[in-house]
Amino acid sequence: MEYHNAVLLKETVDGLDIKPDGVYVDVTFGGGGHSREILSRLGPNGKLYAFDQDKDALANAIDDDRFVLINENFRYIKRFLRFYGVKEVDGVLADFGVSSHQFDVAERGFSTRFEAKLDMRMNQGNKLSAFEVINEYEEEQIRAVLLQYGELRQAPAMARVVVSERKTKPIETSEQLKTVLKQFLNHKKENKVLAQIYQAIRIEVNQEIEVLKELLVQMPEILKVGGRLSFISYHSLEDRLVKRYIRNGLFEGEPERDVFGNFEVPLKKVGGLIVPSKEEIKANNRARSAKLRIAEKI
Repeated sequence: MEYHNAVLLKETVDGLDIKPDGVYVDVTFGGGGHSREILSRLGPNGKLYAFDQDKDALANAIDDDRFVLINENFRYIKRFLRFYGVKEVDGVLADFGVSSHQFDVAERGFSTRFEAKLDMRMNQGNKLSAFEVINEYEEEQIRAVLLQYGELRQAPAMARVVVSERKTKPIETSEQLKTVLKQFLNHKKENKVLAQIYQAIRIEVNQEIEVLKELLVQMPEILKVGGRLSFISYHSLEDRLVKRYIRNGLFEGEPERDVFGNFEVPLKKVGGLIVPSKEEIKANNRARSAKLRIAEKI
């Protein structure tokens, strides 16, 4: 089963500062590239837990006594680690990109390249799919999704057209959606605009922003003092949340300061922003927008 090459593989795992007998979590297992690299650096007493809500990822499970793959959304990280008797860990790795496998399997509906039913669910057991977003959401809800998650200025007009068109018949496939939104797809920018539309719907279907926030707020509790997080984001919405939470311990606003103007945060950043090299982007085009941030629990 073809999964993408792990992005920023060495840099992300280096960021965890692996201890041979440590306990680590890869919350986005996918094809297992990052997990295999972590295991290669662990000793016989080390342990790695991995999460992936996509059942397809189970086919890539690693046969290793030090490894446990949990087929669940990483928003439940604390609950499932507790189930395995783990309260604190030495590091958490996340790569928030959609895997090449999910893009390349046409019927999953993630890619703008294929004719497919509107789906986009990372967890095939979830009820909400792209079909419901496009055919059942109110006009204002569709507008908000396209504006907030796709950063599309034409979101109000797009939402209006979708709602008008679906009155005649449901919009069931990617090709139908493209036809409905044709007037907004300027020939030169068609792929870019389509990618923004798909990103917006996918984020809504999988609650990606809420899930990321839920993961981040659990980090201070799950990480040991000195434990690291090493997170790769692919769009500004995610990267902004990761950056702000590391800096302020909040997603919005400023933390409360003492009389001296100081404030306490649970994490401190390690190094600066890391992006892929030109060589990596050339070898793997999907790495082009990756941004890696590393932080340590204080």
